[in-house]
Amino acid sequence: MSDSPVSDGPIEGDVAERAFLAALAGLPAMGPARLRALLDLLGPAGSWKAVSSGRLPREVQAVIGPRAASVATSWVEVARTCTPEAVLAELHSAGVTVARRGEHGYPPALVDDPDPPEVLFSVGRPVVSENGPTVAIVGTRRCTRYGTEVAVEFGRGLSEAGVVVVSGLASGIDTAGHAGVLAAGGGSPPVAVVATGLDIVYPVQNRTLWRRIADAGQIISEFPLGVGPARWRFPARNRIIAALADVLVVVESHLEGGSMHTVTAALERDRPVLVVPGPIRSPASEGANRLLSDGAAPACSVDDILCALNLVCPEPVSPVADHGAPPVVVDPADLGVLEALGWEPTTLDGLATRTRLSPVQLGSVVGRLQRAGLISEERGFLQRCSGSGAP
Repeated sequence: MSDSPVSDGPIEGDVAERAFLAALAGLPAMGPARLRALLDLLGPAGSWKAVSSGRLPREVQAVIGPRAASVATSWVEVARTCTPEAVLAELHSAGVTVARRGEHGYPPALVDDPDPPEVLFSVGRPVVSENGPTVAIVGTRRCTRYGTEVAVEFGRGLSEAGVVVVSGLASGIDTAGHAGVLAAGGGSPPVAVVATGLDIVYPVQNRTLWRRIADAGQIISEFPLGVGPARWRFPARNRIIAALADVLVVVESHLEGGSMHTVTAALERDRPVLVVPGPIRSPASEGANRLLSDGAAPACSVDDILCALNLVCPEPVSPVADHGAPPVVVDPADLGVLEALGWEPTTLDGLATRTRLSPVQLGSVVGRLQRAGLISEERGFLQRCSGSGAP
């Protein structure tokens, strides 16, 4: 928020609405409930007049609570040093738009949310105001290579299928999911919900990704310009991610953390939660696997997510065996390599380290296992085929 007025002239119409909304949202200790109480009673212009004078309605004082007097004093002090026009000019300079709940540019999925942001700021085009399925991809910042690859694959596949992917632009799984969407090229654009003002990139190492998402899709925040990261703002951000999603997908999660907060928010809003199964010895998948044991549906492919969206469901597998081709006989000794591979994708070099076979020996075994339909290779990674009857 600027600390010097730029104009004392009148502002009118929609511009006036946005100016007052932005100025009100930027006041200290102004949360969604307080802003909602003010706007419902007085509207944008009347609310600014009330906070500027310090004469708050009793209904608003009741929402603020015992600190109403000190909060009102702080609002008066800020209102003396800026004007709504100055705030709006700053937003225009940063390319940020403002939307009030229920009005044009505000995501329809948030309008009737149990805890909706009253005002949203955004850069980019209004992706989440358009119709279409939306999936949130969330997970731990301390992800593994396995989780990164799955998030990239899901982000790309969903975008190519016309699904809008939402995430939080945090390090780890969020970053990987967004990268997958951008790799899809002409697919559905990415959407990020952040916990800072839209002029403060967090984490700083995502500056390039932030810019690419703003250019290709949309970045949303309920926080005004100048607001930096704070621990409590991330759970607040996560409720918006959950509310925007038709389906929430957890790729990797520790037992505690932001993704678990998002799961709770999604369940409170009756959003389906799908979870990627992870290695049982991986701490990064401990929370995800716990969700699966508690009854969450597994997400083993993009098709699983599309099925949850009622977009496509795989055809049931016929129990009738195909007798057209003779079965490939696998040497029992080869099954030791299959057991060493396990259920987590790995490279040929990684498998060689586990089995201590020479490259020639291992290549022959891998070839036989591939022909038998027991393993497959994708982007340089070997993985076990689901449904194989081998140990």
